[in-house]
Amino acid sequence: MRRILSTVLPLALAALCLPLHAATPTETLAAFHQAMSSGKGAEAQALLAPEIQIYESGHVERSRDEYAGHHLPADMAFAKSTSNTVLRQSERVDGNLAVVMRETETSGQYKGAKVHLFGTETALLAKQGDGWQITHLHWSSRKAAK
Repeated sequence: MRRILSTVLPLALAALCLPLHAATPTETLAAFHQAMSSGKGAEAQALLAPEIQIYESGHVERSRDEYAGHHLPADMAFAKSTSNTVLRQSERVDGNLAVVMRETETSGQYKGAKVHLFGTETALLAKQGDGWQITHLHWSSRKAAK
């Protein structure tokens, strides 16, 4: 009994501390990026729909599993090694669908090379119960002018 209480009680207290409102699409996208930069791949994947499509540099990954098996580890390593600042951001919600558009600046070091990029991101999200899941990401970037 004591073992059950020691397991259940912390979980129950954590549930009581959850926010009273569901995360917005913008908060969901921010949580995805935070998980990536913290190296928490499972948390990042949980925010992606199984059928997500990710477009980047002319390439397409057509599912969460494909992304996890290919670019997720490198994307997490890059996010952990660099600093990303959101310069501009907008959100539009229409029923159970939302789009979040961001302009970012990324700087730091990755694999021994200096990084300074300006990026754009478009994220489509679908309402799932009380939360949101990312169903599409489109990333584009350019090097900063010297």
